[in-house]
Amino acid sequence: GVIIDVNNGEILALSSYPEYSSQVLSNGDQSKIINSLLLNKNKPFLNRVTSGLYTPGSTVKPFLAAGALQNKIIDPNKQIYSPGYISIPNRYFPDQPSIFKDWRANGWTDVRRALAVSSDVYFYAIGGGYADQKGLGIKEIERIMRMFGFGEKIGIDFATEVAGTIPSPEWKIKNFAEGKWLLGDTYHTSIVQYGTQVSPLQLARATAAIANGGTLYIPHIKMGEEKLPSTTIPISAENFKIIREGMKMAVDDGTAKGLQISGVSIGAKTGTAELGAKKEFVNAWIMGFFPYEKPRYAFVVVMEKGPHENTVGGLYVMRQVLEWMVVNTPEYLK
Repeated sequence: GVIIDVNNGEILALSSYPEYSSQVLSNGDQSKIINSLLLNKNKPFLNRVTSGLYTPGSTVKPFLAAGALQNKIIDPNKQIYSPGYISIPNRYFPDQPSIFKDWRANGWTDVRRALAVSSDVYFYAIGGGYADQKGLGIKEIERIMRMFGFGEKIGIDFATEVAGTIPSPEWKIKNFAEGKWLLGDTYHTSIVQYGTQVSPLQLARATAAIANGGTLYIPHIKMGEEKLPSTTIPISAENFKIIREGMKMAVDDGTAKGLQISGVSIGAKTGTAELGAKKEFVNAWIMGFFPYEKPRYAFVVVMEKGPHENTVGGLYVMRQVLEWMVVNTPEYLK
């Protein structure tokens, strides 16, 4: 997990688990402990915030929504109906249409509501197109993701980092024998269940840009460090405001309702990324910012490879952090 200042990129807190004591390594006299660390299959030396790569699930939906609004792919008030799935004709087997499921029947949703309830059907439609709704298409999805800093190294100087992956037709040709890009690939990319890999720090940086109105800062940990180069994302203030409103709705009456905490107002987005051929595990994410009215800090937590039944692991952890802050560091919440 990580908490970052949205107005300059300063990192307030960064945690990676499993942990280890650097003093044990410096002393070098506890060989059993050192060997157990070296042989630990859970890789305690990996800084998961900067160098861990994860499928981000629905936490990426706010960025795609912002891009769709800016490209005028969809009006913010247009509603798309989710009966729980979309059905695409199969040209080879007309009696066997391809079904792309939502996580539940979400009914009519505009962009704010779609973020609040995390409607997959809404994002299938604005990503790949469906019925009368035009989609962004995979090339534009890739451009939007890179615009928010995904798929490339940030340029931090305090730890190793990774670039991550943004799927594209070229990426599929390179990595899969059946290399032709299909509409279904675009649908799966639109809900971020196909190929996309990001680090928690990349996601926190991009979340901070939503909170501050479009500036990507380089995260840093040195107090008083002069402001590092930044990038301005070409999305309007009004469209960022709409995205923040949708994330606030997620906390008020949506998938992030568990972050309703007395003493702080929050905008957030959950994410659940299924893992394994049998999808028996998930990465459970939460990302967001606070305070909602005048954002100061962005946060990201991912609980790695938890049981499929527990989709709120990240949210549960962040709630505990915020409840502790309400009591012990309330000055950060105002």
